[in-house]
Amino acid sequence: MRTLIALLFFALPVLALPVVAAEPSQLTTAARTQVGVTTIYDPGYVRLAFPGGDIARDRGVCTDVVIRALRDGWGIDLQLAVNRDMTSAFSAYPDLWGLASPDRNIDHRRVPNLQTLFTRVGAALPVTDDPTPYLPGDIVTWSLPGNLAHIGIVSDQMSTDRSHPLILHNIGAGAREEDILFAFPITGHYRIDVAAAVRLAVLGR
Repeated sequence: MRTLIALLFFALPVLALPVVAAEPSQLTTAARTQVGVTTIYDPGYVRLAFPGGDIARDRGVCTDVVIRALRDGWGIDLQLAVNRDMTSAFSAYPDLWGLASPDRNIDHRRVPNLQTLFTRVGAALPVTDDPTPYLPGDIVTWSLPGNLAHIGIVSDQMSTDRSHPLILHNIGAGAREEDILFAFPITGHYRIDVAAAVRLAVLGR
């Protein structure tokens, strides 16, 4: 079945995502290019172009690291993907902000919405304290003090003691590559394999 999915994946131009399955670390590379470019943490609400909307690259929040990595690395627009999925299944998404309908300016920039989307496309994996399952390109979410949701991308670089990978994220001082995998309680672990990438491609292209 996986072979069939892969063949369909590469046979359909509209869904073509070059070497998604073979090179998940493309997300790591795309996230790393943001280090030194995105230097400001800015959670302000901004009206965005649609699709493909983004705020100035020198600023953003944790979700923007993931949004830009998927857009730059694989050509998937999470703004469009979240909006399409929320439009078709609004009740499946968290009711945390008092919205009556999707808001394409901000929905994709909220961690719980990305968690929901990744789960709905089949990317969710078990959460564990064992560092072995966390691979480059995986997406991880945490609960920070104050019950604040956070998200980042697993790096291909390791901690000083080589026990676990670093994380590419923006926790308040711009995009950085840091040792924070086990610094806070992990609330989600996601890996976008071929099947999940096909589903995201349908939504976000």
